[in-house]
Amino acid sequence: MRVDEISPAPGSTKNKKRVGRGTGGKGGKTAGAGTKGQQSRGRGKVARGFEGGQMPLKQRVPKLKGFNNPFRIEYSPVNLDQVAGLEAATVTPESLIGAGLIRKGTFVKVLGRGEVSSAMTVSVHAVSKSAEAAITAAGGTVTIIPLPYKSGRPPAKGNQFTNR
Repeated sequence: MRVDEISPAPGSTKNKKRVGRGTGGKGGKTAGAGTKGQQSRGRGKVARGFEGGQMPLKQRVPKLKGFNNPFRIEYSPVNLDQVAGLEAATVTPESLIGAGLIRKGTFVKVLGRGEVSSAMTVSVHAVSKSAEAAITAAGGTVTIIPLPYKSGRPPAKGNQFTNR
C-alpha cells in the first residue's frame, strides 16, 4: 500500500451542502442564515473582541496606572543627626512636631544617618536597625509606639462596619 492509495473508509465522508443557489432549491434564498441582522450578512463574522458597537473591554480598562497598596503605612522619616540636633533627653512625636521636623498626625520612623553622642530616650512608631544600634550604643533606649489601628491604617471611608 502506498500513500496515494489511502482513502477514507466508505461512507465516512459526505459532500458539503451547497446552499444559496436560488429560491428554487432546498437551502436557497437566505441559505439557513435567517432574515436580516448581522449574522445574515456577509459571512456573519465580526472581529474578535467586537461587542456590537459598545466600547470593548480592552479599551474600557485603565492602562499604565500602576497599583496602590491599601495596606501601606506612610512614615515621616527623621535621621539621627536631626534627633541629635534637638539636644533633648527624650524624643517623642510631639517634640519632633514642636521642632518642625514632622507634621502633626503622621507616624515617625528614625533612620540611621548621623551619630548620637549622648544618651536619650526615643519613643517613636518605627526605628531602623542601624538607628536603634546607634542609640543603644550611646546608652539610650528605644521604645516603639503601637500604631492606633490593627492594620496600621484607618478604616476605609464609607466602611459599613465603622459606625457600629
